[in-house]
Amino acid sequence: MVTEQTAQTDAKMRARDVSVFYGDKKAIDAVSIDIHTEYVTAFIGPSGCGKSTFLRTLNRMNDTISSARVEGLIELEDEDIYRSGMDVVQLRARVGMVFQKPNPFPKSIYENIAYGPRIHGLAEGKAELDAIVEKSLRRAGLWEEVKDRLSDSGTALSGGQQQRLCIARAIAVDPEVILMDEPCSALDPIATAKIEELIDELRGRYAIVIVTHSMQQAARVSQRTAFFHLGKMVEYGDTSDIFTNPREERTKDYITGRYG
Repeated sequence: MVTEQTAQTDAKMRARDVSVFYGDKKAIDAVSIDIHTEYVTAFIGPSGCGKSTFLRTLNRMNDTISSARVEGLIELEDEDIYRSGMDVVQLRARVGMVFQKPNPFPKSIYENIAYGPRIHGLAEGKAELDAIVEKSLRRAGLWEEVKDRLSDSGTALSGGQQQRLCIARAIAVDPEVILMDEPCSALDPIATAKIEELIDELRGRYAIVIVTHSMQQAARVSQRTAFFHLGKMVEYGDTSDIFTNPREERTKDYITGRYG
C-alpha cells in the first residue's frame, strides 16, 4: 500500500496551494498536485478553465507575462522553483516544454537539437554533440526519417515531424520533466498517433504532463488525470477512475458531454 507520505517523497514535482493572478483576476485557485515520473499526468477541462495556465507555472513560463503573479509552493526535487536566486534558464532545461503549435528554430534539424546541449555545456566536442543529436532524434522516433538530411531546415519538415523535432529538442538537454501543452491539436490523426506512441515510450524516463482538449487522448496516454474547471482542480486520480467512476458531479457532467 502506498501511503500519503510515500507518495509525497516519490513525487518529482509538488505543487501546494498554487494560485495564479493576472492583475486582480484569479485564474488558478489553490491547486495542489504531485507529479510523478512513472505516470503520464493529463490535465483536462473546458477551454479557459486554467489547465494551460497551471501547466505554465511548473517551469515559470508565466514570468513572461508582466501582470502574472503566482502564490503557493512549487517544488522540483524538493527545491522551491520560485525562490529568489533560482536560475530560470536552468529550470527550463530541467522542465522542458512542448507547445501547441510546433515551433522549430529556423535552423537546420541538427542545430535545432544541438543548440540546447551546446549552450548548457553538455558536450565536450563534435563527436559528443553528434551522439546527443542522434540519441535525441532516436528517442523522438525521428532519426530514420531525417538522418540523411540533418542539414535541412527544421521548418521544412511536416507538422508531425516538426512536433517530434521539438520533443527531441526538449529531450536533448536531459530534462527531468516534459510539459506538453496540447501537443497534437495542430496535427492530423496519423501524426497524433505517432506523438501518442512517443509519449508512451518516454513514460518512466521523464515525468510527463500533458494538457489536452481531447478526453479520448487523455484516456489513451495518461495514467493520472486532473480535471480543471473555472480555475480550480476539481478532481485528480487514476485516469480509469476519472473516466469511469468520477467522484465529483462536475467531472461526471464534463465526461458525459453536458458542457465543455
